[in-house]
Amino acid sequence: MRTCRFRHRGQDRYGVVEGSEVRPLNAAPWSGGLPEGRAIPLADVTLLAPVEPSKIVCVGRNYRAHARELGNEVPAQPLLFLKPPTSIVGPQEAIRCPEQSSEVHHEAELAVVLARPLSRATAAEARGAVFGYSCLNDVTARDIQREEKQFTRAKGFDTFCPVGPFVETSLDPLDLPVVCRVNGAERQRGSTRDMTVDPFALLAFISQVMTLLPGDVVATGTPEGVGPIRRGDWVEVDIAGIGVLRNPVV
Repeated sequence: MRTCRFRHRGQDRYGVVEGSEVRPLNAAPWSGGLPEGRAIPLADVTLLAPVEPSKIVCVGRNYRAHARELGNEVPAQPLLFLKPPTSIVGPQEAIRCPEQSSEVHHEAELAVVLARPLSRATAAEARGAVFGYSCLNDVTARDIQREEKQFTRAKGFDTFCPVGPFVETSLDPLDLPVVCRVNGAERQRGSTRDMTVDPFALLAFISQVMTLLPGDVVATGTPEGVGPIRRGDWVEVDIAGIGVLRNPVV
């Protein structure tokens, strides 16, 4: 199943994508939303970010090659940080470069969306709590991150978390290509099989710290090749089976 959020005639709804149409749901799909009303052509709607999480939990340096390219060691345990829900934007929405930073970077990632609460879970239990997967760009003010040695301000600006275009429920997240392009030129290409900690083990680890709620998002780390984006660029995060998340930079 492929789900989305969309705007049609001034109303924001969740929906299930059926070919070239979207069928509205009466609630979020992970909350048991049921079909309601007629299907609408996708061409007639505006796609929004497909999630409205209570939190976005991210993991740093989960690909060895990415850790090396920034001169960092691979952490002994997953390195967690949070992005605020206010950083989320959807497909085609602009990433705004803040005046506080002169070095904004793209980071293409696989995002996991939760279907049910998860607390103090095993990896097997975490697998059963997953609703689906999406594309995510963990936009980062790299100069601020280097200066401050912690990630809140560098990762938390409004518009610094594009997500979408869809959430796909029927994927194997253990061997997916993760690609980033800027203005059509490939910048990042990796595979989720190269993660040091796989998505289900990550969920289990996070759940020992905080309860993950339905609709929450976990970003699983980025492969090597991160680099700058500038005003006027278009950034694409492409994960097979999900789609392409495109955003302009302003």
